[in-house]
Amino acid sequence: MKVRLATVCTLIAILLLLGACSSGATVEVSCDDFTEQQHISKSVEVSTGETLTVTLCSNATTGFQWVESAQVSDKGVLRQTGQEFIAPGEEDGEPPAPGTAGRQQWTFEALRKGTTEVSMEYSHPWEGGEKGVWTFTLTVVVK
Repeated sequence: MKVRLATVCTLIAILLLLGACSSGATVEVSCDDFTEQQHISKSVEVSTGETLTVTLCSNATTGFQWVESAQVSDKGVLRQTGQEFIAPGEEDGEPPAPGTAGRQQWTFEALRKGTTEVSMEYSHPWEGGEKGVWTFTLTVVVK
């Protein structure tokens, strides 16, 4: 019993240390947030060298999609390193109900100290489609 308790305590301590050592910031906006307010602005602080992850609600069944490349006002301060769509149910392995929203996720690297603005637009991608139905603007301060 004592060995099992010691093992569990050790695992908990390791997990806590890993969580404390994680480098980066995360900003997430849900579909409910966008339903209440179509144009959302936030701000975040990160340190040089850290990763920033931005996750926004996205529902491909509506025909709308977020831009793949975010607009970054100062690319010397922040650089986009990735972008992916996360389908609903991918986390838990359960099949989602038809029409369930997923998430669009961008990753960025903080390159140097400064302030920059990141913006994304949720639109119909085809010519003549609705543009900017939802917008997201993030002020990023790199320290």
